[in-house]
Amino acid sequence: MTPLERRYRRLMRAYPRSYRSAYGEELLDILLGHTDPARTTPPLKEAAGLLVNGMRERAWQAARGPAWTDGLHLGVTALSVAHLATLLPYAAAVPGWLALSALTLALVVLGRARLALPLASLTAVKMGAIGTGAVFLDATLLPVEPGFLLDHPLYGYSGLLGAATGPVLNVAGLGILAWRGRPLRRRSLWWAPAALLVAGADPAWMALSDAAPGALLRVTAEAAVLAGAVWAGRLTGDLRWALAAALYLAATSAAFGEHLLHQSRQDLAYWGVLALFTLLAAVVPYGARTRAID
Repeated sequence: MTPLERRYRRLMRAYPRSYRSAYGEELLDILLGHTDPARTTPPLKEAAGLLVNGMRERAWQAARGPAWTDGLHLGVTALSVAHLATLLPYAAAVPGWLALSALTLALVVLGRARLALPLASLTAVKMGAIGTGAVFLDATLLPVEPGFLLDHPLYGYSGLLGAATGPVLNVAGLGILAWRGRPLRRRSLWWAPAALLVAGADPAWMALSDAAPGALLRVTAEAAVLAGAVWAGRLTGDLRWALAAALYLAATSAAFGEHLLHQSRQDLAYWGVLALFTLLAAVVPYGARTRAID
């Protein structure tokens, strides 16, 4: 295999595996046939085209099946990631509940809503108990102090509404998916390391005016994902990404809104960006459908 072919194959990983299995070799032959064999790297224009078209194909494949079911599953996946990320800095204090949250995320990613529902329900009740100082299943020493990244107790800056909204929405979404009983698609395994990237960055206390690295990383990741949701909705005319974004915004808004009077301009701008992207994800698919009909 030549260096040029090897690099083309790497770029073609932007396409879904099913597409590569059906058309990958044919596409590779065309690319190699139109490229100077003396080159060791693909032309920049062709490399960019492969990446963009690969992402378009992924979006089109993701838009198959019932939109609201898949969108709800996607939103629940995002909430499960956020919940695990909240608990990660407190791993030493609540190791069992952290493991249960991680297992819940794994089951959600695998599309096993019925198995994930009771685990998510347990962790939701436990987190509510920690937030209110009640005892549930095991006696947890309060306040729950972090082991790294943070310097304040678990839910130290959150009221009951901010602490409970995300887990409750997660359980409700899983309950609907489990009740429907339809097979769910498996999500990418990249959802798991996403929890590590945003660990410790909680919307209830993020002080963006201080430019904390964890907060900036979370804002960047959220903006990138939501921008991708807008792009996918515009491309496919599908609302599943808007539903997922709305579910995530609802959980974030509850944590954010409890301290609304004390938020800085940067914090207000952060929420405004999330709300704007969510609104665009809901609006642009209709424009795409109208143009397709015309």
